[in-house]
Amino acid sequence: MKKILVFILLIPIFSFSQKKEVLKYFKSKDSLVGVKNQDGKIIVPAQFKIFSYLKDGELVQENTIYFDGPQKDEVKEKNAWGYVYDRKGNFLYRPFFYDNGADYFAEGVRRFVKNGKVGFADRNGTVIIKPEHDFVSPFNYGYAAFCDGCDWEKTEEEHKAIVGGTWGVMNFKGEIVQPIEKKSEKEVEVNGKHYPYPFAYNEKEKNILQFFEKQNKQLSEIYYVNHYTELSQNQKKLYFEIVERPKNDFPFYQVYAYDYRKAEAGISDFKFLVSEDGKNVLALEFENEKIPFEKWLKQQMENAIQFQKEHPDNPNKLSK
Repeated sequence: MKKILVFILLIPIFSFSQKKEVLKYFKSKDSLVGVKNQDGKIIVPAQFKIFSYLKDGELVQENTIYFDGPQKDEVKEKNAWGYVYDRKGNFLYRPFFYDNGADYFAEGVRRFVKNGKVGFADRNGTVIIKPEHDFVSPFNYGYAAFCDGCDWEKTEEEHKAIVGGTWGVMNFKGEIVQPIEKKSEKEVEVNGKHYPYPFAYNEKEKNILQFFEKQNKQLSEIYYVNHYTELSQNQKKLYFEIVERPKNDFPFYQVYAYDYRKAEAGISDFKFLVSEDGKNVLALEFENEKIPFEKWLKQQMENAIQFQKEHPDNPNKLSK
């Protein structure tokens, strides 16, 4: 473990942002936003009305350029929000509108909209699944539900629900998957039906996951300590899966933890990055803050102990 910690402390060598051309957002006199490079060359002209707080000269941090707002004089597109360009200034796609902004990345991809249909793109802007369906849910545990012929229906103020249409389930290749009879805990439940275990790993990836399996008991206790529904020992377990693999400008395996329902375990907690050589493990906080695993684990355990002290009636106790 000491050797692993030493490697973790050397994590700055994995910083890949330095290899990218420096790009900066800029604002025109009429407060429209574009992007320039460090030499002042315009990469994307100022043409966007940005709603998020953005300083003039703020760096573009991601693998793509995102404008969080409408284009000047744009024609509105259903379910779309914002614009994504590559770092050379080529338009890529419009993100799916979700939670008052662009769709979040889930399992390495996020939804985008084209001609009213929904597809998926990765962090580099590459289309992973073509836009072919009227609605698709985010990926969870290797599957996404989709519908055709459905539409949004307003249920309450500022809330909508999908109604009607024909529904199905797709895998990460965009293939339609048929439900099966449940035979073991490895099957996945989507909308009340069961589907085959969707993940496959080589030996290197199995070794990466073994790191988390060796600490599953402690990690599971930390996660479930604040759940007020009493769980059995079989339920009080996390499942770790690799949901994203190394690619250009992303030298990591991304690992998600899932709870006993095979649902994503937390919005920002229990997501991890493992270096391409498998030696360095980082925890992700708030999607982009990288914390050495040992430091993260120590803090999580302290938080769990403190919670149990303050809530002695919690049914899912930490081991002594």
